[in-house]
Amino acid sequence: MSTRDNGTKIAITAGQGRAARAFIGWSQDRLAAESGVPKRTIVRFEAGEGTPRAATLEALRTALEAAGVEFVPENGGGAGVRLRKSIISTQGTLMD
Repeated sequence: MSTRDNGTKIAITAGQGRAARAFIGWSQDRLAAESGVPKRTIVRFEAGEGTPRAATLEALRTALEAAGVEFVPENGGGAGVRLRKSIISTQGTLMD
């Protein structure tokens, strides 16, 4: 899920951002186009070179969630990323 139990959005990590892009097959250029975040900011974020502003993380997360990604908060088992079940076909591929 993309929210915690209290309804607040979780902050995504650099690793979650990279994994989310990989799940849906997006390049950094595609994420930049879909989110409105400059590619150089995405490159620096994914490399762990600082933390973007909250609004930037929100734009990245919103674009990735719209494409079918769910961010899993740290819950004792580690933060993670998964695809929404509704967009995966029975063959395990993304549905358009």
